Amino acid sequence: MTEIKYDLMKHKKLWFIISLLVIIPGLISLTFQGLNLGIDFTGGNLWHLKFTEVVDTAQVRQVLADYGLEGSTIQSISNNEYIIRTKVVDQDTTAAILNSFSSQVGSYESLRNELVGPVIGQELTLKALYALLIAAILMVVYITYRFEWSFAVAAIAAIMHDVLITLSVFSIFQIEIDSAFVAAILTVIGYSINDTIVIFDRIRENVKYRKSGTLEELVNASVWQTMGRSINTGLTVVFVLLAMLFFGGETTKVFVLALLIGVISGAYSSIFNASPIWLKLKGWEKKRKRIVA
Repeated sequence: MTEIKYDLMKHKKLWFIISLLVIIPGLISLTFQGLNLGIDFTGGNLWHLKFTEVVDTAQVRQVLADYGLEGSTIQSISNNEYIIRTKVVDQDTTAAILNSFSSQVGSYESLRNELVGPVIGQELTLKALYALLIAAILMVVYITYRFEWSFAVAAIAAIMHDVLITLSVFSIFQIEIDSAFVAAILTVIGYSINDTIVIFDRIRENVKYRKSGTLEELVNASVWQTMGRSINTGLTVVFVLLAMLFFGGETTKVFVLALLIGVISGAYSSIFNASPIWLKLKGWEKKRKRIVA
């Protein structure tokens, strides 16, 4: 068994406290101020503009930024045709923005100019919740079948940790979210469960071939045996996401930021939360069996 470099399981309470230091303020923030929902969820103005000359997306966004709408969604259909979605603005502001497009970007033809509702965002959110519920049930069934129930409970707890951490950060700092945020959350869940299962698989192998030592020592050894893989995988993803965050487009920032927070949280929960939770559950299971016996 791999030599234990540092007794991670000895400090289980510390790892849980660190997580709670983010989750508890996040839950308070979610209760009193909620999430800063973008136009995909609240509705807003939609403009479909066809410019007479080739136009760069940065030019369009600069005009919107002058009116505090830099976070708007800009969809490029061609080099001179754009669909723009902004939060709700009054008629005077709308007229001023369209005049700015004409004077700063170039002449255009307005193909569509209307106020749209939040139906698409609401439907997407509802479907995402259904997908999350179905995925959680299937993961519990599968992990229980391939491993045991305690592994399944610990894995779901780690996933909920990552979702809550991501929601907490966005709520505390009131970062505006769009429909891409929902996709990011689902992606984080997939990453988190994959990283957790790798560690659990090593724990199961070590339990099977264990000859001596306590269960806590075995979990410590298992975590250290997979530590290199967890760190290398996590850093590889983090470096890519950081590059996308700083050098990518404005419309992908929410998606990338949510992924970045979720991936870091997922790596943390897989190492410092999932395994200690499983160890706790095994301890309770042994106590229950002794009491019944």
